[in-house]
Amino acid sequence: MVEFNNKIMLVAGRSNRPFAEEVARQMGVSLAEVEIYNFSDGEIFAKYVENIRGKDLFIIQPTFPPADNLMELLILIDAAKRASAYRVTAVIPYFGYARQDRKDQPRVPITAKLTADLISTAGVDRLLTMDLHSAQIQGFFNVPLDHLYSSPVLTEYWKTKLSSGAVVVSPDVGGVKLARAYAKRLNADFAIIDKRRPRANDVEIMNIIGEVEGRDILLIDDMIDTAGTLTQAASALKNNGARHIYAACTHPILSGSAIEKVMASPIETITVTDTIPLRHTCEKIEVISVTHVFAEAIARIHKAESISVLFN
Repeated sequence: MVEFNNKIMLVAGRSNRPFAEEVARQMGVSLAEVEIYNFSDGEIFAKYVENIRGKDLFIIQPTFPPADNLMELLILIDAAKRASAYRVTAVIPYFGYARQDRKDQPRVPITAKLTADLISTAGVDRLLTMDLHSAQIQGFFNVPLDHLYSSPVLTEYWKTKLSSGAVVVSPDVGGVKLARAYAKRLNADFAIIDKRRPRANDVEIMNIIGEVEGRDILLIDDMIDTAGTLTQAASALKNNGARHIYAACTHPILSGSAIEKVMASPIETITVTDTIPLRHTCEKIEVISVTHVFAEAIARIHKAESISVLFN
């Protein structure tokens, strides 16, 4: 249990309350009471029941779809600023609308920047998040942003599970840096899958760069949405002689028919974190908690201590 002065306060939105409750439990504090409900037309109402004047307030709310989760966070920030909180930190385990982080074709938005602007305009003083879809999103904010990583937690799990000679594989070129970091931590070899994406959520496997025949494989990605990339990568690896195929990711979005694709794939186990609550259970998916990482980070932010030690 961490010792705090009486100025810290944790509050939870509705998108992942069990996560917030566990963070508070590990910190030895209670979640502040907040009243949140929807009007009959769907509009969100929020009110802090307790006095938050002068408090160091941490609002825990991942912003996965629907957009109501993001809107609820904005409303909670605005209410906190108007109630004279000393500092408002948005704790966003999963930062939604992050995949459109650049203008890569004509007439498209940059939703990551738009979302950053909305949160900043609401009045947030600081952000805490984990495994952004791309690191440059940190530059979209004009307030301090602490970026946590799930890799220390996930690699600690896989150190005892993978056989010697295992290969860490990136399912696409965009995940090379992430997969290379895992390979270094696990003292494993590294491979890349080159793929072509003719349209959104549609993937065609093209080529495997690296030696995978007869090897155990750990596929690494920051998120699993439709699971098309991951499962097609697994099939390509199996067709090229891979032995056992596993996967790990931070954010289990698992939309549409993702669970069915995972069950039909050669992937034996997928480890995910609890930044997003699982919509459906699946015998192949194992959830590993990162609440202790967030609890320690919040404590260090409150006490003005470095959080870089959490990256090791």
